[in-house]
Amino acid sequence: MQLFIGFLLACLIGYLAYWRQSLSGSGMLGAIIVGTLIFGLGGWAWGLLLIAFFVSSSALSHYKAGLKEALAEKFSKGGRRDLAQTFANGGAGALFVVLNVFVPSPWWWVGFAAAMATVNADTWATELGVLSKTRPRLVTSLQEVEAGTSGGISRTGTLAALAGAALIGVLAAGFSFFRVGVSPLWGEGAVSTLAFMLLVTLGGVLGSLFDSLLGATVQSIYFCEHCQKETERYPAHKCGQPTRPLRGWRWLDNDWVNFISSVCGAVIAIGFTIPIGLIAMGLKWY
Repeated sequence: MQLFIGFLLACLIGYLAYWRQSLSGSGMLGAIIVGTLIFGLGGWAWGLLLIAFFVSSSALSHYKAGLKEALAEKFSKGGRRDLAQTFANGGAGALFVVLNVFVPSPWWWVGFAAAMATVNADTWATELGVLSKTRPRLVTSLQEVEAGTSGGISRTGTLAALAGAALIGVLAAGFSFFRVGVSPLWGEGAVSTLAFMLLVTLGGVLGSLFDSLLGATVQSIYFCEHCQKETERYPAHKCGQPTRPLRGWRWLDNDWVNFISSVCGAVIAIGFTIPIGLIAMGLKWY
């Protein structure tokens, strides 16, 4: 019954997103698959974190869309998420839900929350960072680059990433504190809840920065000879002219970068679970 309810909710949300032009037809299918798994197998706490990411990121994608249109040439796809993008953003979360079904553990809740915090942080950083009044700098060399360049970071984008990760961290900690479908990782109490929130937020921010690092180093980037511009688009630029490989690994497009980064954010959060948990329990005992 829970799986069936999850399917119905995923269909409803997917259709509304398609109607609002946040998803393409294939993106709606991907949202239904990911949403069904997360809602149906995880429950309300897991599903609501997914909704928080999707609603907030979709709203920001429409924010000042006209100003962002000039940067669309750099991105591999348009504003409507397709099947690959929904899997890239929600695939790691769905994986943790499935793991929790077969091998139940509060660690998977940490990984899921941090994965959602990572993709939310990355989306907020992209959608708001491109509106920064100052030029971004490449994360590896701090050299100034054009807005929208893969691997570019700015103060506005970094603060947006922190806010996006913190939103998921606060919600995840709240669900844990009130035991809404999940068990507290280190027991109940304000200190443990605060530690969990910081843990998820940290994983999300670092995962987002890892996304920028991949974008600046090994993500596939192409070049349009006609426009004399770098782009993620292949085999043709937005102008219609063909693009040629410039740098990076051909298979590592932006979708794979997003997926790998979300896994990285989850692994970081899980890795910090033991030391932060010990500190939280020590402060609680003190």
